[in-house]
Amino acid sequence: MDGSRRRGLVIGGAAAVAILAVLFAVVGADRVVDTVLAADRGLVAATFGLALCWLFAWSLMLRTVLGSLDVHLPIATSFLVYAGAVFANNVTPFGQAGGEPVAAALIAKVSGSRYETGLVGIASVDVLNVVPSISLVFLGVGAYAATAAVGERLEVAVTVAVALIASIATAIALGWRSRRAIVDRLPAAVGGLLGRLRRFDAAAVEAALAARLGNFFEDIERVGTSPRRLAAAVGLSLAGWTLQAAALAVAFAAVGAPIAPEIALFAVPLAYVAGATPLPGGLGGIEAAFVALLVPTTGVAASTVTAAVLVFRGAVYWLPMLIGGVSVSVLGIDAVR
Repeated sequence: MDGSRRRGLVIGGAAAVAILAVLFAVVGADRVVDTVLAADRGLVAATFGLALCWLFAWSLMLRTVLGSLDVHLPIATSFLVYAGAVFANNVTPFGQAGGEPVAAALIAKVSGSRYETGLVGIASVDVLNVVPSISLVFLGVGAYAATAAVGERLEVAVTVAVALIASIATAIALGWRSRRAIVDRLPAAVGGLLGRLRRFDAAAVEAALAARLGNFFEDIERVGTSPRRLAAAVGLSLAGWTLQAAALAVAFAAVGAPIAPEIALFAVPLAYVAGATPLPGGLGGIEAAFVALLVPTTGVAASTVTAAVLVFRGAVYWLPMLIGGVSVSVLGIDAVR
């Protein structure tokens, strides 16, 4: 890990700890700890079980997408690779944007495929996850609005999430429409810039970058030519989101504060918008977002909400960290390079 990445990780980790410390101070750390310790152990175990099912569903989603690229992984291997990708997302700033290169390296190493193919595979999974998440937000908020008034905080959260996702979708669409120009012009521009430094051969850089970009866009086109696989991938994505929502609902039941299922449906994708921050895997920011969303919408005490969120995040953040960390270590990939 180079110095700049090490500093970024340290700063991001310190910021996450600071946010969590403020959260605990505001809601009452003693009450949170007491609630977690008193949680129903069977339901806590069920929360972790649902998290494993989510991880498995999205690993099958990755396997399905890679299949359209003629990259075939055994089910167990795809599970470990996706867990490694989640680990990389959770230890790098900006979530998926920081972890995708590591996930691509994992896929390339275990399958013998090109790095660009692995990058297209994991990026496609992240993009495809957007459609079901937005659908669940509107479904959950619509069901919630039928029985309760939608508060200003929830309206703002939905607006911000939709605006952010729309911006990302627009950027992707513009990049795709301009792919020919990107392949034709970007390598020469980068090669010329790096060629000013004695360490780089401008012609070699231009040729290598042009080849990689060409392979990248070619693989994206291949993903889009299999409607059956795309439909299966979207279905697995929806299953994964639903399993996470179920895990959140069970976590609340574990601390003795059951919530309506529709609240869990919209809270999970909305809170994850906080993952697009310079925090490792959104740690701290996502927990705070969950509390900010769930206290006014559930009417549950802030300390109890925080305890439920900690149980949930233990299942969907720390458990994949453990599994993925082992996977990345065994495969010899540097997740924070």
